[in-house]
Amino acid sequence: MPRRTAAVLLACACLVTPGLAACSSDPNSVSNQAKDGSQKNFISGDGSVQVIAPDRRLAPVTLSGTTLDGKSWTSTSARGKPLVVNIWASWCPPCQAEAPAIKAVADKAEFAGTVAWVGLNQRESPQTALAQVQAWGVTFPNLADDGGIALQQLQGRARAMPSTLVLDPQGRIAAFVGGPVSEATLTGMIEDVLAEGPGT
Repeated sequence: MPRRTAAVLLACACLVTPGLAACSSDPNSVSNQAKDGSQKNFISGDGSVQVIAPDRRLAPVTLSGTTLDGKSWTSTSARGKPLVVNIWASWCPPCQAEAPAIKAVADKAEFAGTVAWVGLNQRESPQTALAQVQAWGVTFPNLADDGGIALQQLQGRARAMPSTLVLDPQGRIAAFVGGPVSEATLTGMIEDVLAEGPGT
């Protein structure tokens, strides 16, 4: 396992796997959020990174939809390079908090032409979402809310808001974060997938 992501994983106290419940003491669980009365209307993750070894990855993910400016987009256009998928909404405070980190990594010169990006906006109008990405200065495609259809293609790996996933060049989920991601963490996730090469 790459040293960068191994170090992050060792710091994680509890990892959530599809089909298993989160730790009962997790303050970000749905039940605990319901009890605290905050009515945030989203599951806030703790930012833990999960990495999936190449031989444990599931089938390639195919995402498609309409961008905030009305164009068709599909993840098959990104095959052959890593694809970063960010799930967000302007009404989500952790999404607002992580936005500068997402933009900073997307703008890195070393990733230009070698990494693809897409955002999945949730539960707001395309007009509201487009105004927000313009305010953030984000230039990569963002898909309009489709009622959760795209999320269903992410194999249960995007349960928190925000969530960020890195798909390998074949379109398989290689790593993901539930909750806000830092610039250093996201950079490391992408570098690890790039280091695997295109045919892993």
